Amino acid sequence: MSEALTGKYVKTTVAGETVRAFVPNPLPPKLTKEDLASLQKPIRAAEAALERLRLAGEMIPSVDWFVYSFVRKEALLTSEIEGTQATLVDVMSYEQTGQPGSSDIADVEEVTNYVRAANYAFEQLGSEKGLPVSSRLLDECHYRLMQGVRGKDKQPGEIRRSQVWIGGTRPGNAVFVPPPWDQVRNLLGALETYIHSDDDLPPLLRIAAAHVQFETIHPYLDGNGRIGRLLIALLLAHWRLLESPLLYLSVYLKEHQAEYYDQLGSIRTSGTWTNWFRFFLEGVQQVATTAAATASALNRQVNNDRKILLSAESITVSAIQLFELLPEHPVISTPLVTQLLDTTKPTAGKAIELLQQNDVLRELGDRKRDRTYCYSSYLDVLTN
Repeated sequence: MSEALTGKYVKTTVAGETVRAFVPNPLPPKLTKEDLASLQKPIRAAEAALERLRLAGEMIPSVDWFVYSFVRKEALLTSEIEGTQATLVDVMSYEQTGQPGSSDIADVEEVTNYVRAANYAFEQLGSEKGLPVSSRLLDECHYRLMQGVRGKDKQPGEIRRSQVWIGGTRPGNAVFVPPPWDQVRNLLGALETYIHSDDDLPPLLRIAAAHVQFETIHPYLDGNGRIGRLLIALLLAHWRLLESPLLYLSVYLKEHQAEYYDQLGSIRTSGTWTNWFRFFLEGVQQVATTAAATASALNRQVNNDRKILLSAESITVSAIQLFELLPEHPVISTPLVTQLLDTTKPTAGKAIELLQQNDVLRELGDRKRDRTYCYSSYLDVLTN
């Protein structure tokens, strides 16, 4: 056994090779007064950006507009980090028709599984009788994440029962070897205790530290990255930095993927947390600022389109009612509209036709049956 600044190495055997597995020290991380002083400015900047995002969410008619789309955009990006390729429109279309559009169905299913896992987690946090941020909640999310997709045979919802390694062609040349499997449950329990204990560190630093700790523990055989990134969003809600799930860091981590992995590794090798904290805080500031701007732009787009429709000739009440539902259902089908408006198929079809004529809805593909339509200008703002 050998000591590192932020943990210890223990010898373990995997695939016939003896390797050094890293066991992290319990949180909180050790920071000097000078470290904390150097982080005050980026902490204030990140907190201010989060506050602007919170206010942007309060200024719109329904925050559910953005939660629906933002969760799916995050699902797409966090899955892309793991190598999947899909489009936001194809994901939304798949939810309506079961057809993945131009994307591979396996990729789309992985994205929609993340949506289910995230929705489940936030429903639990929002319920008085729901699960708190905990190992059990993460296990439940992992179970939903891995259902019916690649990795479905890797113990969905269960802590790993074998040694794993990351990078390299074999254990002996791995980039990183996480803790032995028989220590994982205790390490997760210590992380859960830390999350629910008092600490003088600012919440954003606690979130950043908890994310690193989870990724270092690497508790599952597959899906650790996606669950670890979801944990960031859950802790923002847990520590009431954002009441609604409007901020996700996957866009930032994807754009800086190499640096992200370097930062995670440097904590173990150099023993310093401050560079990671600066990187994380910069990400929070950037993503929160962009998300607030996107929320405002989406609100303007909806208001502008509403004005055009209200002044249009031959517009119907059903068409206006359908339009008001589009931000939460930016990809629709005739059966869905019939259900949403509680109306007949001809009335639903007429409402769709009128929104098409006024350049609000655009038909996706050229299907003869199971036609789908998207609120194209809304999705353009969301994806740009």
